[in-house]
Amino acid sequence: MPKFARIAITPGAAPQWAVQQGNELIALGDAFDAGDDPAGGLRLAREGVSADQLERGQRVDAARVQWLMPVARPGKVICLGLNYAAHAAEGGHKTPDYPSFFLRANSSLMAHNAPLVRPRVSDKLDYEAELAVIIGQRGRHLTEANALDIVAGYSCFNDGSLRDYQRRTPQWTIGKNFDATGAFGPWMVPAADVPAGGKGLKIESRLNGQVMQSDNTANMIVSTAYALQLLSEAFTLEPGDVVIMGTPSGVGYARTPPVFMQPGDRVEIEIEGVGLLSNPVVAEDA
Repeated sequence: MPKFARIAITPGAAPQWAVQQGNELIALGDAFDAGDDPAGGLRLAREGVSADQLERGQRVDAARVQWLMPVARPGKVICLGLNYAAHAAEGGHKTPDYPSFFLRANSSLMAHNAPLVRPRVSDKLDYEAELAVIIGQRGRHLTEANALDIVAGYSCFNDGSLRDYQRRTPQWTIGKNFDATGAFGPWMVPAADVPAGGKGLKIESRLNGQVMQSDNTANMIVSTAYALQLLSEAFTLEPGDVVIMGTPSGVGYARTPPVFMQPGDRVEIEIEGVGLLSNPVVAEDA
């Protein structure tokens, strides 16, 4: 199945969309707008790429390009907490009757291969493997039956969390919004190429090659369709919004002893059929 990514052929060059075809990464030039407006990528997810566009594309070295987020500046990033029963239990929580929704700011996001930053004020930076849902159409007052119609595609997300700050308040926002702690990408896989709602996919996190979380999205408490229905009761979901579907058990703070990401580490998030998101961990400059 094709996978699409926003890239710059060299660091700082103009962004463009690329497609993975077998072992090749093909940059598509100006065939689809890859700027801040998500429309080009959403059209790419909907229509795919033609044989002519592939022929005119440029074969590039995936090891040398700069990877960019599949949505440059999401309008809204809405996250679900406690969406796997085992993860809720490992943190001492009951399975919630209603999802724990919270928001992430754009300044907290970064792309594949970009440094994930441990801030100077805390050493309790935790990993969370999550499925990202990219919205392609406006939706309000959706039903479970039609909610998936507005999904453009799926990606990987690492909801990096500063656990000490997260627990300073019943609202999780402060611990979830430190700069450059939410990794997103690298691929946008069209919804048509993924099981409905992203269900039934193996999801895993690895820290320095060691498996930390391993589960299946079939075990999400709230399905993608139901999450979108609930969110659309409150506000309009818009093209370029991103919904992050919660993490399985195995996070660092729940381990004995706790395991947090350290400068020099590399963290990977892999979701079956969606891709591999990998980031080095660095310390914030003093």
